[in-house]
Amino acid sequence: MKNTFGQSVSFTLFGESHGEEIGIIIDGLAPGIKVDNDYIRLQLDRRRPSGRISTSRSEADNFRIVSGVFNNRTTGTPICILIPNTNKKSGDYSKLAVLPRPGHADYTAMCKYHGFQDYRGGGHFSGRLTAPLVAAGAIARMALAEKGIYIGTHIKTLAGKSDRSFDTENIKSDIDSLAKSNFPVLDEKSGAEMRVEAEKAASEGDSVGGILETTVIGMPAGVGEPWFDTVESILSHALFSIPAVKGVEFGDGFALADMKGSTANDCFTTDGKSIATKTNHNGGINGGITNGMPLLFRLVIKPTPSIFKEQDTVNLNTMENTKLQIEGRHDPTIVHRAAPVVDAVTAMVLCDLIAGRFGTDYLK
Repeated sequence: MKNTFGQSVSFTLFGESHGEEIGIIIDGLAPGIKVDNDYIRLQLDRRRPSGRISTSRSEADNFRIVSGVFNNRTTGTPICILIPNTNKKSGDYSKLAVLPRPGHADYTAMCKYHGFQDYRGGGHFSGRLTAPLVAAGAIARMALAEKGIYIGTHIKTLAGKSDRSFDTENIKSDIDSLAKSNFPVLDEKSGAEMRVEAEKAASEGDSVGGILETTVIGMPAGVGEPWFDTVESILSHALFSIPAVKGVEFGDGFALADMKGSTANDCFTTDGKSIATKTNHNGGINGGITNGMPLLFRLVIKPTPSIFKEQDTVNLNTMENTKLQIEGRHDPTIVHRAAPVVDAVTAMVLCDLIAGRFGTDYLK
């Protein structure tokens, strides 16, 4: 029963959706890293629900850093962040102890924890636990930014509507434009169309999914290990831990299957001082190791499983087929709220990879 990720810099996630508090412990982060509470709040605000395409459960996310930070700098000892759960309606979930929701972890949690799990709001499996991930990721992002490493994620597609891709000539500008957005798109017209589709699904008691696209600039070449600890494998491991992620591809991903090697290969070039590639079909990674070009990957976010349509399920007490009509407060889409979570998890992974390559003090 492992809830810790990372080797040189590790993160331990704990709590349940309707428990008293949720939180995370960061261990191994270098001393001396600046911790800006306002920046952490900004990232948590980006994750919070807003408007008609989000759940009505709104938490203040008044986080507390109870260890590992002194005078707004990391001390090098474990950092513990706590976030209280204050807006709970546990009664909405009373019948779910025996009626597992399709698409959720209710049934598998029962199988693993023998019925002792906290089922309210999805318990430990809830997207609510992405809040401490975002808080921890904000600290990791601050450390990376000091080294000139920046991360940005936008909604590439939602309900069949598409945003433009990152501008390869102005990636930093695109990343900056996404930094404060609660609905991160690069083209506002596309964003408006996405919202219409999400609201339409909500009016029908249904939900929609989409694709997030992430880029990272400033990563030094030479980070990552061959075979079992490649940049792709470590990132994928962490990204698949985000609720609702069902696919990850790097660079041109599955589109590479339809290319010839002469197109898919990224040819090298130099200005006499540094080496770059003319294209970036492989997403900044060769042989599982960063090559200095921007990292680029996409994630599939499935439609929110909590919908207001009647569905088939099984009564776990009687072992009879039955119908389920869920209640409570739910998102018609979580794609936009997942973007800051992806940013955070990416930052956490990169801090771990960089510390493993150059030592933990590299980030101070």
